[in-house]
Amino acid sequence: MSSIRSVLIFLAFLLVLFIPGFSQQDPKETAREYMEVAEGMIAETKAIDDARGLMVTAADLDTTFIKANFEAGRLQLLTIGKNLAVKYFKRVMRQDPAYRFDIEYLIGKSYQYGENFDMAIYYYNVYKDKLNKKSNYQGKDKVDMATVDRAIYECQNGREFVANPQNFSIVNIGREINSEYEDYAPVFSETEDEIVFTTRRREDNLNQNVFDDNKPWEDIFFSTKKEGKWAFAKNIGEPVNTPYHDSNLSLSANGNTLFIFKDDGGGDIYFSERANGVWSPPAPLPGIINSSFEEKSISMSADEKTLYFSSNRPGGYGGLDIYRATKDSKGAWSNVKNLGPKINTELDDDGPFIDYDGITLYFSSRGRKGMGGFDVFRATFDPAANEWSEPENLGYPINTPDDDVFFVASKDGKRAYYSSIREDGMGYLDIYVITIPDGLKNLASKTSPTTAKEPDAIKEPAIDPSTVARNDQTTTTPDPTTTTPPVTIPPVTTKEPVTTGDPAKTDPSKTPPTKEPVKTEPKQEPVKTEPKVAPVKKETIPLKYEVTVVDSENKTPLNAKIKLVGAKDNVIVPLTNNGNGVYTFSVKSQQPKDYRLSVDADGYIFVNENVRIGGASTDEKTVGRTIQLRKISVGATSILRNLYFDFDKATFETGSYTELNKLEAMMRSNPDMQVEIGGHTDAIGTKAYNLFLSRKRAEAVKDYLTKKGIDARRIKATGYGKSKPLASNDDEDEGRELNRRVEFTVLK
Repeated sequence: MSSIRSVLIFLAFLLVLFIPGFSQQDPKETAREYMEVAEGMIAETKAIDDARGLMVTAADLDTTFIKANFEAGRLQLLTIGKNLAVKYFKRVMRQDPAYRFDIEYLIGKSYQYGENFDMAIYYYNVYKDKLNKKSNYQGKDKVDMATVDRAIYECQNGREFVANPQNFSIVNIGREINSEYEDYAPVFSETEDEIVFTTRRREDNLNQNVFDDNKPWEDIFFSTKKEGKWAFAKNIGEPVNTPYHDSNLSLSANGNTLFIFKDDGGGDIYFSERANGVWSPPAPLPGIINSSFEEKSISMSADEKTLYFSSNRPGGYGGLDIYRATKDSKGAWSNVKNLGPKINTELDDDGPFIDYDGITLYFSSRGRKGMGGFDVFRATFDPAANEWSEPENLGYPINTPDDDVFFVASKDGKRAYYSSIREDGMGYLDIYVITIPDGLKNLASKTSPTTAKEPDAIKEPAIDPSTVARNDQTTTTPDPTTTTPPVTIPPVTTKEPVTTGDPAKTDPSKTPPTKEPVKTEPKQEPVKTEPKVAPVKKETIPLKYEVTVVDSENKTPLNAKIKLVGAKDNVIVPLTNNGNGVYTFSVKSQQPKDYRLSVDADGYIFVNENVRIGGASTDEKTVGRTIQLRKISVGATSILRNLYFDFDKATFETGSYTELNKLEAMMRSNPDMQVEIGGHTDAIGTKAYNLFLSRKRAEAVKDYLTKKGIDARRIKATGYGKSKPLASNDDEDEGRELNRRVEFTVLK
């Protein structure tokens, strides 16, 4: 362990030693020195996040430097931006295919993380061919056939899930909770007015030193909600937190029992109880839950009589398994049982959450029908049959090719929470709220069968390997097919009419009884009625929003990464790639709605704009538009249109991070690119103050990018105040609002 100060002094020494003369040196020599700094950083501090940036710079300075390029790709796969590893591994493969036996597998893995499943399958199959030809190879860089087949199966699943995104919203819970560091494992009481989570932020951390990976220690934080708004999170403090790693696992329904993970005994579960607002010192769980093996996750039923937890103890089905325990008459946890093969697989199964109904279990698994990493599944216990239902995948975009774990649901089933790395994140892992309009009970994967199956034989896509390098950004998504059930018309039933005679009436007191003839009405035929046919309701036909992406100069079509999501709810609109730069979105909302359209292509300035699209109707309708992407060239300028600041401040609102992350990704993909960040204001206020505020906002953008690993020397921050208006300052909506902006200009 090292203090932050000593680590920074060490890094500063290395950088001062090498960097001053870089601009005068040959790029190849500079690349080697950057790599030496990165390797020294890993050896001394294990700070692979920081080392990744230096290694990527080395690789981009000298694309022929095979070792630096391989290490850049490897570090990308180990941290964030896993899809960016493709280009570094491809450089290695083109120059020396024998440098690593598994190089094609690694390229496939990076494509899989980027949701480019067709390209991933292609490279996995290339690797399989190599493996079949060299079946006796036993090097450390060999990936076995079963692992590759599993990866191919995950990509097949990924194509299904991404083509049929579920109708729910995933929104960042906000800057009050999340930070630029890792924030994860959110837990709530049943009232959802308090959140407890784990973070590795520096601010308010009980230990100002860093762990071996050069990041702050884990601490447990909390926040409370009042009038629908979260307060800024605070450290939960002692005795729950210590100067070392402390992470929460679960919170009881009443909010007064907090379960905690500690490294003791290979990884044990502790608990702390709250009385009068004060938490007790954490103590090991009573009973036989903890063992000499790892106990990692836990969830307690609402009645506090049953626990579900994960462990890698012997006797399971492989890796981490999920177990159940019950509380005995003495208050200790006993009767520990493995949940069996309906839940557990030969791979890891973790992160259990037992719903408030006591029979619905959410958990994450590396096995079953997943897209890669951990996927969230759901199963229901049938007390009468004493067995679990087959788990079903919750689908995309809750699940992704990366890890999706520690999922918890609200009591009414209309919300859920988990941590994920997404494009609107503020740092690494952020906490998100998932809103499910129809409720979790009605959420099921439309494409996922109830049982996992072995991967089918896979054919390579019709991709010319010689064109793979220039088609890195291509993503093909099948068109989801929907069928409408036939209208069932209930049979109309009619009663037979009742016919009766009209008997004669006599007076028995005056006349002797005589029998009058009975008059009968003529027999009527039953009335025939036509069955009533219910009017057939016209089917709502999704509106087709067709986007054509072209080069702004020569108007040639471009393969791009393109997405359309609800501007407020982040609900993903299903996409079909028609090829030749044409993409069709299937808009199912019946009301006009605001969306955010993002378009990226390698070597071009991204587009991230808000559009309003009319609703679906009973008539077939197509709305078309063309997006012209501009090549990254000196002098090109673009406004960061979705960048929002607090009033009169240089702090970002939560909705700004998608735009910031787009800019960061573009600069990562174009390592030679240098930009000026220009801040602009309207004419309200003094000249001096406007210059000050515009410069502070530009510097805030630069600071964000540098914290994410972009070299500060590539970014120039300038404040222009009110000197460069785009429109008249006489009007708010059409003038002053347009003038208050931040834009970037390509300098190199």
